Amino acid sequence: MNKKNFKKGISLVEILIAVFIFSIVLSSLVVASNMYISGAGDSLKSAKAAYFAEEGIEAVKTIRDVSWTNITGLSTSTTYYLIFNTASSTNYFWATTTTATSTDGFTRKITVSNVNRDSSGHISSGGTIDTSTKLITVSVSWLSKNGTTTKSLSTYMTNIVGN
Repeated sequence: MNKKNFKKGISLVEILIAVFIFSIVLSSLVVASNMYISGAGDSLKSAKAAYFAEEGIEAVKTIRDVSWTNITGLSTSTTYYLIFNTASSTNYFWATTTTATSTDGFTRKITVSNVNRDSSGHISSGGTIDTSTKLITVSVSWLSKNGTTTKSLSTYMTNIVGN
């Protein structure tokens, strides 16, 4: 057998192996790239939801600062949504509604819960209802590739203004 023919055959096999390895590496890079892009989109939505939740807490604080009865008038068995009222061209303010609203595909819900205090004045599961304190929970939900995702923030709100 001639050495030249043997070397040509090996070169063809080497080329086939190289193409196979290159295609595996290329397909792995494409899969990794898609996973990265998908994860980056999920992280962006999660961060945006966190900002919407924080904005919701701040909006409820502004509602409280106008009048504590704006908070105590909210039912603990109802889900509320925030709207930015622009009815007047000079007086803009946050308000609550029971009609579901969404912004950029995010739905923000507000719930109000009563707060109980024990005989020492500490927040507890029993005791008496503190009419000057409410637990506010803001939940932001959005559709993701795995279904509906929700991010929530809670805070105790008190009647610090005394109005």
